[in-house]
Amino acid sequence: MILGALVIVVVGVLIFNYFRGVGKPKPEVAPTPTGELKLVEEGGKLVPEGLPTIYKVQKGDHLWKIAEKFYGSGYNWVDISKENNLVTPNLLFVDQELNLPKVEVRQPTKLAVSFGPTISGDQYTVVKGDHLWGIAVRAYGDGYKWVEIARENNLVNPNLIHPGNVLSLPR
Repeated sequence: MILGALVIVVVGVLIFNYFRGVGKPKPEVAPTPTGELKLVEEGGKLVPEGLPTIYKVQKGDHLWKIAEKFYGSGYNWVDISKENNLVTPNLLFVDQELNLPKVEVRQPTKLAVSFGPTISGDQYTVVKGDHLWGIAVRAYGDGYKWVEIARENNLVNPNLIHPGNVLSLPR
């Protein structure tokens, strides 16, 4: 008896949701940008041209990657997550539709902590007290680029670098 009532409720909800969406125009699903990202100035802020829109998640996508495609900055993943009320932002499904809001392109914030002088060369010799985050901030102005340094140098344990190690810095 309870199972029957549950089935009726579920079917009722499905029918209700179906008819609620009938007659509403579906927004155009945005293709993945293929060319150069074009930014336009609106109200003194740089925003990507062609937004807001809908994006259909592809295999291998994550919010950072999608934000880089449409905003030119992975930091806008926060805006996509907020716009879509994602409870678990790291869990996306293929063919899931995401609203891409028209917001300002986010840039990494400047760190108040000084990690030392700027690194401009293609190589860097590690000194005592260095860590990949600090090296990335000094070399690129973005601590999150430590991953690229670790990948370029085939570091098995990125937390373990020693004074005297010579690291290649991808440019």
